[in-house]
Amino acid sequence: MINTLKNYTKEKLLSYLLSMATNSSDETLIRMTHLMELIPKKDYYKERIRWIRGLVRDKHPGIEFPRRILRDLHPNQRDKWISNLLINHLLSGTDKRKEWSDRHGYYPPSTVVISPTMRCNLNCYGCYAGDYDKSLELSLDEVDSVLLQMKEMGVYFAVISGGEPFYMEGIFEIFKKHSDMAFLVFTHGGLIDQELVAKLTEVGNVMPAFSLEGYEQETDERRGAGHFKKVMHAMDLLKEGGLSFCGSFTHSRKNSNIITDGAYIDMLLKKGVFAMWLFSYVPVGRKPDTELMPTPEQRDGLRRTVAEFRATKPMLFIDFWNDGPMISGCLAGGRKYFHINANGDIEPCVFCHFAVDNIRRTTIHQALASPFFTKIRATQGGHDNLLRPCMLIDQPAAGRELFNSEGAYPTHEGAAEIFTALADSMDDYSSSYAEIADPVWEEQFRDHPLKTRQSA
Repeated sequence: MINTLKNYTKEKLLSYLLSMATNSSDETLIRMTHLMELIPKKDYYKERIRWIRGLVRDKHPGIEFPRRILRDLHPNQRDKWISNLLINHLLSGTDKRKEWSDRHGYYPPSTVVISPTMRCNLNCYGCYAGDYDKSLELSLDEVDSVLLQMKEMGVYFAVISGGEPFYMEGIFEIFKKHSDMAFLVFTHGGLIDQELVAKLTEVGNVMPAFSLEGYEQETDERRGAGHFKKVMHAMDLLKEGGLSFCGSFTHSRKNSNIITDGAYIDMLLKKGVFAMWLFSYVPVGRKPDTELMPTPEQRDGLRRTVAEFRATKPMLFIDFWNDGPMISGCLAGGRKYFHINANGDIEPCVFCHFAVDNIRRTTIHQALASPFFTKIRATQGGHDNLLRPCMLIDQPAAGRELFNSEGAYPTHEGAAEIFTALADSMDDYSSSYAEIADPVWEEQFRDHPLKTRQSA
């Protein structure tokens, strides 16, 4: 059958995939990988698909994640994630991004993070976005324009942040208009009710990610009394409706013991969480406090624990700071992603609150190809240890140099503090973490391609 399908169009291959998606058996998963292998042109992605097929045959615990998508999801969301994320973005999109790279001289990022509104009814301490003016908001036409420009590059996956995205009127019109895209929406979860669940079911292409700090005590301490129960109720509503959702966890000195506890992950699995986004607290935004940062030992402990969870838990884990060796370093500056805030400023990262361009006076292409973003990507490529890739907390001198680049401006009052008043603290943190991370890099990642190139 596979030989017969080699000359089929992407649409017919997608039709076959969707017809098979009602069955989550090993045999079906293996057949689906053979079909997916026919879509991308790049050998790298074909090799990754074969690797996934091997995991199925070996009955690796991680394969339970795609099995849950086939088995547990509402058909509308299941089919949208297969067509939009798997086919449009990951398979066909890679070929389109390669073509863009050949024409324009740089490879497009994998996604864009858009914060369309700064409106939010919470007042969380340490919020990275807490110092933006809450009145800031993009128009629907501006969001639409950004997404159209991204699709020209072959990008069919977008992350929506904020503020609280579901406060923005008309946001579901964006999801409907771009029905060929997949959206991840970071939300505090307090606005999720039956009406919103019905809208999510209808569009099918949106996956919420709920922000948590731990259990009830830790979450309510930061987000307000009763908030943990609101999130748990929202998760119940989505699970009952057959919709997928994620958890989002800010790893700090105060809650490190929770996210590294398998019992906490098991609780989230029971609630229905499909994936976990892990972010370390960075002293930017509302009242930056270096004492909230996870210690170097806690950060390394999370790295080791996530490796264990990936081998044993049927959940996808994305560790924003510790996954550098997996994704070849820092994601920012358009290498893998960038951020557009609610004022239209084009920032290197959601935690890097400075810019030289704004969507109201330049195109996304011009911003990504600018000397500023080009310099950021070149600087990222000069780091020797991919466990220490971040320009804010791992390579703070590089971050300060970029912030002081000609034309760069802070995107809100107080944004410069991490580069000025906190500069000595960032240097101290970087040095302390290097004492742990550098020996780990030398010992555990000796076969990493970067090290191989360095020794050649």
